[in-house]
Amino acid sequence: MFAKILVANRGEIALRVIRACREMGIRSVAVHSTADADAMHVRMADEAICIGPPPAADSYLSVPNIISACEITGAEAIHPGYGFLSENANFVQVVEDHGITFIGPSSAHIRVMGDKIQAKETMKALGVPVVPGSEGGVPDMEAARRVAAAIGYPVLVKATAGGGGRGMKVARSPDDLEIAFRTARAEARAAFGNDEVYIEKYLGRPRHIEIQVFGDGRGGAVHLGERDCSLQRRHQKIFEEAPGPVVDTPTRARIGQVCAEAVARIAYAGAGTIEFLHEDGAFSFIEMNTRLQVEHPVTEAVFGVDLVREQIRVAAGLGLSFTQDDLQLHGHAIEVRINAERLPDFVPCPGRVKVFHAPGGLGVRIDSALYGGYAIPPYYDSLVGKLIVHGRDRTEALARLNRALGEIIIDGVDTTLPLFRDLLAQPEIQAGAYDIHWLEQWLARRPR
Repeated sequence: MFAKILVANRGEIALRVIRACREMGIRSVAVHSTADADAMHVRMADEAICIGPPPAADSYLSVPNIISACEITGAEAIHPGYGFLSENANFVQVVEDHGITFIGPSSAHIRVMGDKIQAKETMKALGVPVVPGSEGGVPDMEAARRVAAAIGYPVLVKATAGGGGRGMKVARSPDDLEIAFRTARAEARAAFGNDEVYIEKYLGRPRHIEIQVFGDGRGGAVHLGERDCSLQRRHQKIFEEAPGPVVDTPTRARIGQVCAEAVARIAYAGAGTIEFLHEDGAFSFIEMNTRLQVEHPVTEAVFGVDLVREQIRVAAGLGLSFTQDDLQLHGHAIEVRINAERLPDFVPCPGRVKVFHAPGGLGVRIDSALYGGYAIPPYYDSLVGKLIVHGRDRTEALARLNRALGEIIIDGVDTTLPLFRDLLAQPEIQAGAYDIHWLEQWLARRPR
């Protein structure tokens, strides 16, 4: 087992990894920019080292600075958290070349799954159902027209690189295709430095269902059920639950086994998430995230496992501490992402937190790096906390979430907490009857 792990991240996910290290008797190293010198993850780690000025490009995304921090502190392994360098194959290759263990999959697997076309082709070959679409990238408008006509409108033009909704445009008819194609390519070029796009069928009312998988790197793998992440704004998830309200036990076992067998066949190591659009009972693969997900706590709640601990075990060569037969789903869990944003326009709202009071009680967990007096810096993502609740069933989980939202206090900055209080009053949320378009349509109808 490792003696010391460097956490190449910040905020609540850095705290999450540091806590797991402490429980395992492993010393942790926090890295930070000058803007994060007073951050909670810096205070909680066994050691801390500054890696640069506030801009992420000069600190959290600086590969030489992170490698140097490992060498200075003697850290044997790096946990990337999520975001930043967590899915950067070149970074992982550098880590491997320096004899440092990357707590995650190999650079080869990250590279394959980071290219959406290659990922789709790989998953199709492994028996995973995929969305109908182009075979590879679409080079020009003439090819785009042929592909779209063959698939049938509406279609989605998507960047092969990146994510987060950038480089994605819908064409509902042949008249829409040219502007969607050109706009998607321009966005992809600006955001990712790669303007290659592909085309796939656009589903009208799908849900976003993702399967949590875990490989031991030696040809063994398990699945830990699904999460429903359909409540999204601009392709960004804000509300996640496990299990999904529309997935029954036989379906869960079937699609989970397909996903586990797929990652086992490629000897995948560590945590991964295979994401699908689900409509009319059919699953269609869209991408694989080769890292821990923001919403991993809901899976931990219903299965009673520590996914970060398992990541560390697998990276250390110890394998998983459980088998598929050991994994039994218990109850229902929901997570809401709390952002420092001003409603109704979701404008980032950095500033000083005057008071922070975390909710408590049975089945309530808060993952946050906030504290009273903390100044939220303007340089990074606006996520400041995740509220996770667990109950015996979905009804109890919703009631527990409603109670916890009434207890939490974040004073001094605007947050998205009022949004969740309003959402819980909606009949569609109470019934679990929503799709990936529901939230934006509901927001558009709300009085401003």
